[in-house]
Formats: sequence, structure tokens, C-alpha cells
Amino acid sequence: MSATTLTTTPVQARTWLRRLLAADALGTGINGLAYVAASGPIGRLLGIDPGLLLALGVGLTVYAAAVGALAARSSPPALGVRTVVEVNLAWTVLSFVALFAWLDPSTAGRVYGSFQAVVVAAFAALQYAALRAQPRAE
Repeated sequence: MSATTLTTTPVQARTWLRRLLAADALGTGINGLAYVAASGPIGRLLGIDPGLLLALGVGLTVYAAAVGALAARSSPPALGVRTVVEVNLAWTVLSFVALFAWLDPSTAGRVYGSFQAVVVAAFAALQYAALRAQPRAE
């Protein structure tokens, strides 16, 4: 069995990075729109204040649009990608702090919140790896 790298050519690295950014934007956008459209029912299920979910939904929707715009570029700039990685890492940390120190979510809220935080951390790690796989501009 042979080991394979994340990417093998600059074009593949750029394509992989753009796909990761697009998937991140899609998932974030769906979450954001759901929080905006149904903050009451989702808040009751998760045990989280609907007003907080509504505000998060607006923020997530705006963030998703920005990440989507970055993904649409033929060659996303490294600074933009690093910013996405850092925001994703900050979101992960703040999610866990909020779930276990600030908020009092339901069991479903703790499970869902932890799951989404881990997914966001995975996106950050994969995006960082894809960025590192790209050749450096001279």
C-alpha cells in the first residue's frame, strides 16, 4: 500500500482548498439560515436562547458569504485562507467554552454543539493543510 499526500500538484492543491472553502461556506450558510429562519424551535430543542441563535445566524450567514467569495476565486489569497482557519479555530474554542462554561444547553444542545465544533476544527485543519500544500509565491 502506498502513502498518498493531500495533493500532488499546485492545481490539485488549489482545487482542494477551494472545495474545502466552498463546503465550509455551504455548511456555515445552511446553519446560519436555519438559525435565522427557526431560532425559536431550534433554541427550544438545543436549550439555547433564540435571540442568541438569531444573532449567530445573521453572523454565520455573513461569514458564509465571505468564505464563499473566497472559494470562488481562482486562487484564494493565503491571508484570506489563514483568516478563515483562525476564525474557525476561534469558533471551535468559543463553542466549547460556551457549551460548558457560559450556557446551559440541553443534552441535544451539548451533543450538537460539540459535534459542530469538531467539524469546524476539522475544516480548519484541512484548510490549513491544503494551504500549506500550495507552492509559495516568489
